[in-house]
Amino acid sequence: MRGRSGAVAPPDNTQSTKNESETMAGSVNKVILVGNLGRDPEVRTTQDGTKIVNFTLATSENWRDKSSGERRERTEWHRVVIFNENLARIAEQYLRKGSSVYVEGALQTRKWTDKDGQERYTTEVVLQRFRGEMTLLGGRGDAGGGGGGGGQGGGDYDRGDDYGGSSGGSSSGGGYGGGSSSGGRSGGGGPAPMGGPSDLDDEIPF
Repeated sequence: MRGRSGAVAPPDNTQSTKNESETMAGSVNKVILVGNLGRDPEVRTTQDGTKIVNFTLATSENWRDKSSGERRERTEWHRVVIFNENLARIAEQYLRKGSSVYVEGALQTRKWTDKDGQERYTTEVVLQRFRGEMTLLGGRGDAGGGGGGGGQGGGDYDRGDDYGGSSGGSSSGGGYGGGSSSGGRSGGGGPAPMGGPSDLDDEIPF
């Protein structure tokens, strides 16, 4: 478009800039993990009969030390919590210590109070109801791969310290919401010692 002086007017980028701003203003909370279970899953039942599955998943990183030339390995342990009813049933039936699995969920941090009355925080990968994805790798009966032992640890749902948002009297301090929003697919912390996930779960209420 030319003005009276014959100069070409600059294009109107107002709409384009607005769309880019709206995109940048959004946020994404999505975690994808592929690893091996450190021990058999823990299955708990809330007061309303809902099953919740918890397990620790190990992911490993390998590299070569430039100074010594030796191969190095670092293992991270991740707490995974499943509220999705279908996925919880699959995890309970097929997952075992050492099982290889693909997990897709969201990071959530909850506050709880330990036995000494100190407030603590725990960050977990959560597969909410009607959300999340899990795929068994290497066959349903796969028990190969890494993953250490360790004590079970964790608290009790029967005391009310579940993730369903109920305000029972317990030491958990806080919990997750119901996660009942529709949509999505319904089908489906720092470095830890190589020995196992026991340190990760000590004293942490389920």
